[in-house]
Amino acid sequence: MSIKVIIMDVDGTLSNSQKVITPKTKEALIKAEEAGAILILASGRPTSGLRDFARELKMDQHHGLLVCYNGSKVVDCETDKVLFNQALSVEEAKAVLEHMKKFDRVRPMIDKGEYMYVTNVYDNMIQWNGKPFNVMEYESRGGKYKLCEVDDLAEFVDFPLNKILTTSDPEYLQAHYKEMEAPFKDTLSCMFTGDFYFEFTAKGIDKAKALDSVLKPMGYTQDEMIAFGDGHNDASMVKYAGTGVAMANAVQDLKDIADDMTLSNDEDGIAESLYKYMPEIKL
Repeated sequence: MSIKVIIMDVDGTLSNSQKVITPKTKEALIKAEEAGAILILASGRPTSGLRDFARELKMDQHHGLLVCYNGSKVVDCETDKVLFNQALSVEEAKAVLEHMKKFDRVRPMIDKGEYMYVTNVYDNMIQWNGKPFNVMEYESRGGKYKLCEVDDLAEFVDFPLNKILTTSDPEYLQAHYKEMEAPFKDTLSCMFTGDFYFEFTAKGIDKAKALDSVLKPMGYTQDEMIAFGDGHNDASMVKYAGTGVAMANAVQDLKDIADDMTLSNDEDGIAESLYKYMPEIKL
């Protein structure tokens, strides 16, 4: 079967280390669209953090889709219509945020509208790769959010949340994530989405469920899909697609389950793989 659907994680996959799409990869993807394929960005990022990439790839002109919040929401780029949405209930969100108070080095982050809410905007640094890293600036800028401080997130939340993102030093999260997820292990989806991110979404939510919910009704079959990823939270979609591709910079667990491997996100890995599976678009 020919490739009709191209599914991509963003950070570490579509974008390079400078968080941009390289010209070669951009041109290959636009040529794929012109050849009739649709593009799907599937990321832990919020909708607002994906729109610039989608516009750059002309997805709003070619029926592209945004799988946001690690699969809890799907938006049509062309119409802005929400095609799938499964959020945490207010009660679930309050319970998670209350539980997070037990972990003094964990900072929860939630969003609503144009704001990202935290309890202390000045408690924004973690240690990452041996250096201080302003994780709140990174996340708020990436999501196009204004940063806002509230005294008690659990008390503040009176609206459904697509996800609760928590952050800390990678070593701290590795040491404590089982305690963090323990009360919710059977009722929510809890997972690492980066070495300094651990997040909570509604039960059963992942990228594959979101894709299956919208693509099957559109008439696409899995053998017409190719998916690219680099992280643990890409595993479901890499297994779901007929052709699942791990980037060279991917975690080993993803490489182990992928059908194929390509070059890294700094070496135009997506473009090189598309030339292999869609030779008609080769420049």
